[in-house]
Amino acid sequence: MGLFDIFRKKREEELTQTPEQAEAQKQELSAGLEKTKEGLFGKLARAVAGKSKVDDEVLDSLEEVLITSDVGVETTVRIIERIEARVARDKYMNAAELQQILRQEIAALLLESDGGEENFGLDVKEGTPYVVMVVGVNGAGKTTTIGKLAAQLKKAGKKVYIGAADTFRAAAIDQLQVWADRAGATMIHQEMGSDPASVAFDTLRSAVANHADVVLIDTAGRLHNKINLMNELTKIRNVMAKVIPDAPHEVMLVLDGSTGQNAFEQARQFTQATKVTSLAITKLDGTAKGGVVIGISDQFKVPVRYIGIGEGIDQLKLFDRKEFVDALFG
Repeated sequence: MGLFDIFRKKREEELTQTPEQAEAQKQELSAGLEKTKEGLFGKLARAVAGKSKVDDEVLDSLEEVLITSDVGVETTVRIIERIEARVARDKYMNAAELQQILRQEIAALLLESDGGEENFGLDVKEGTPYVVMVVGVNGAGKTTTIGKLAAQLKKAGKKVYIGAADTFRAAAIDQLQVWADRAGATMIHQEMGSDPASVAFDTLRSAVANHADVVLIDTAGRLHNKINLMNELTKIRNVMAKVIPDAPHEVMLVLDGSTGQNAFEQARQFTQATKVTSLAITKLDGTAKGGVVIGISDQFKVPVRYIGIGEGIDQLKLFDRKEFVDALFG
């Protein structure tokens, strides 16, 4: 059974769990998004207070609510245009219906952003290590995400290798080693200041020789110069392809959800520097800025693969757009 099948089986089990288990899952996600939910609904309630219908004034207020909830300007405009079209079509719309309409339009937007496919996690096949290059700025939760993902994969019975290719900070290597030990994964590293591509090469070569299932490659999180970033990531990709021709199979961008609009700029920089194929958005439990999940997914057309809703090792969750919208709107 490949890892894709394991995640599919896990997802199917979630869909057939007992009502009590399902409710516990919903409560955990709802608690993780509590600050975002409170902020969004507080603003939304004020926007429609005393209004009997959805008119231009209400739509202007809604636009302000979404933008200040870090959904982003472009995505907000798309949502408003959709609602305007529904108002025009239905001729009359009660302001009390606005929450339900907004919920439907956000769900539809997320569906379009990920191509309408169910998220089962990493699409790993048997026979060759599946390589994930993890990118993102320092402090976004990149190392923690790698550690949690490694732990989940080990729990599924898979052999995991981690490459410490962020060689510019000794602390990054040390922190990654702690997570690798905790997860039971094998970590490959060199001295601080070593060539990151060399670390990636050694990691893949060792993973192939030892029949690993998954390789997670950490990278430096610097945005000091976009050209340097692009060159560095391209070099790492090219070197890995010499060991496994189609590596990396996935480039996962880790973004700190609590940074709001800064996360949009980071996404812009990294998607221009390399081909990002998935997103992991962290630290959603401590912020009211969870709207970035909607905006970044829509604007960059990159599927959100995981969300972090707590410090616990099991609180890196597969992103389910329906569950996310349900939790957000209660």
